[in-house]
Amino acid sequence: MKKSKLKFSLTAIVFLITIAVFPQGQSANLLLDAFYTKVKNQKQPQIIDARSPEEFALNHIEGALNFNLKSEDYEKYVANLNPSKPVFIYSIAAYRSGLLASDLGKRGFTEVYILEGGIASWIGGGKPFYSNLKSKLSLAEYKKILSENQYVLVDIGSKYCATCKTVKPILESLRTQYGEKLKIIEIELEESPQVIADLKNIKVFPTLILYQNSNIIFKKDGLGDLKNDVDLALASK
Repeated sequence: MKKSKLKFSLTAIVFLITIAVFPQGQSANLLLDAFYTKVKNQKQPQIIDARSPEEFALNHIEGALNFNLKSEDYEKYVANLNPSKPVFIYSIAAYRSGLLASDLGKRGFTEVYILEGGIASWIGGGKPFYSNLKSKLSLAEYKKILSENQYVLVDIGSKYCATCKTVKPILESLRTQYGEKLKIIEIELEESPQVIADLKNIKVFPTLILYQNSNIIFKKDGLGDLKNDVDLALASK
């Protein structure tokens, strides 16, 4: 009798944990390694790129479908998915992924996973991806820039990233302030995806990295107070 009660209790605990993680089909955000592992554990993973067709055409996770809530054939895309199997969603950040995941949850999809950091995390983590262009900047050229300049500020992002656009005026201000003392390079996913992949340490867009003599002074996942951080770093050197 005691063994039977124990077995029931363990089953109940597992059930409670399951509904806590996915209450009524809600989604879960996963970091890259966990997301990648779950994808690889599926024979035919249901991966959805929730970005625009223009973004998808330039680069995407191999095997991904491309649609979001604004897609013309949205209902048809959803009907072709299996709601009893995991669905993996990514975009640039979490907005479009979150909207799509929420809708799928309401439709009875039991496991919906969102990639934390989106396509930036996937490509920036060195995972395999499709691209229809050759990188404008190579890793060798990147390292050459670092070796030839004492201070280098690197801005890594995407032209489709809203937050990335707010970095541009700050970079112009820093260019004016520091002139030749600070080399600033801007790397966009749509122009140089391979160098982003080769760095293997990009988690989100934008990512800002300040180097001194090829060594990282700071790396910022997101904008933060960029100008103040650069000013403090260079003032102390």
